Formats: sequence, C-alpha cells, structure tokens
Amino acid sequence: MVLTCVFPIEVVHQQRQILGIRIRDLRDQELLAREILAAMTGINRRTLPRIESGTSDPGYGDLIRIADAIGVDVADLVRW
Repeated sequence: MVLTCVFPIEVVHQQRQILGIRIRDLRDQELLAREILAAMTGINRRTLPRIESGTSDPGYGDLIRIADAIGVDVADLVRW
C-alpha cells in the first residue's frame, strides 16, 4: 500500500508559516516576550522561535498551551 500526501509539501510549509506568524502576532498583541510565553507554556525557549518562523511543527498539546497563555481558542490559531 502506497500512501500519498493529500497536500503538496509547499502548502504544508506555507500553512506552518502562517501559523507561526499568527502565534507571533498574537503574542506581540499581548506584549509577551518569547521567553515569557515559553515559560508559561513549558515549551523550550529555543523551540518557540522555530514554531513562530514556521520551521518547526508544534504538537496539539503545544497549540493548546500557547492558545491558553495568549488567551485565544486553538481554532483562532489554526483557522486558515
């Protein structure tokens, strides 16, 4: 059985970047430094910049903790 990707890799990469930008913008709106958000969420302070730049995929648990710390619903982070 051969599995194929539903989305082209370029689309996945673009959505990852959009998610990162949305997280960064919401963090900035709340005047939260990356280090503070990392501490609030338990996400490694080196991982958060990679999530915001779109080079790292956050897990669902990470998204829940980020959304909670910023004060939004997870759906607000991932709505395309």
